[in-house]
Amino acid sequence: MTRMTPAEADACIQVLLFDFGGVMAEEGFRYGLYSIADRHGLDRHRFITSARDALYDTGFCLGRGSEADYWSLLRDQFALTPSDAQLTAALIDRFRVRPAMRSTVRHYRAAGLLCGLFSDQTEWLDRLDDRDGIYREFDRLYISCRLGRSKRDATVFDDVLADLGLAPDRVVFVDDDPAHVERARGKGIRGLVFTGEAACLTELAQLTGITAPA
Repeated sequence: MTRMTPAEADACIQVLLFDFGGVMAEEGFRYGLYSIADRHGLDRHRFITSARDALYDTGFCLGRGSEADYWSLLRDQFALTPSDAQLTAALIDRFRVRPAMRSTVRHYRAAGLLCGLFSDQTEWLDRLDDRDGIYREFDRLYISCRLGRSKRDATVFDDVLADLGLAPDRVVFVDDDPAHVERARGKGIRGLVFTGEAACLTELAQLTGITAPA
């Protein structure tokens, strides 16, 4: 891989932050909810919107609510027949880590960049780590259920920058949610909307000055 000169490095990107679902892994949450909606004859859009809001309304993704609280709220709105464990499995089983993105993180860490996982996730991410060993790929973990705040709250980006101790323009944030990326940009962070692996690798190479992994 190519490396920049010291002068170039003085103004270079130092940190890459990656979302989990939809970037590092297939979006198991969305696909799992689709499968639940289809099984129960529900409108996909209405169900997934309610399911996303329930993460915040119950505090589940902020570490203040439980899995049982989450599914209970959705059962109040929809006639869901499977057990909580079965519903959770429908989501978790569909999260599949993308090998190319795992390789990308390893590539940029080897080049000297710090890489962090920045995810609005619940305790389910710990289970996914047990299965896939994702945490060990990162230098920092910023997970909403640990932080007590989500990427819906723009001040969480201030907290992350304070922890990193860097100017925002030294940081790149990759997320498939344009609203999250826009909030990051509002704090001066270089936001990249993930639309696919190939485009992401090209943009990261341009931003960092380090050639993309082969």
